[in-house]
Amino acid sequence: MFGLIRLPILLLIAFIVGVFFERSNQREACAEIGRWMNGTCVTTEMSND
Repeated sequence: MFGLIRLPILLLIAFIVGVFFERSNQREACAEIGRWMNGTCVTTEMSND
């Protein structure tokens, strides 16, 4: 019975940790091309279209 309760809790914890891990990776990648502002990567380069 405890296993049925523990599984969704562990899945939720793993999901939350994965979200924070990916946000950290995105923030590091953004540092190379722009700056991180309010959860969004802002670049200063203009396209040549």
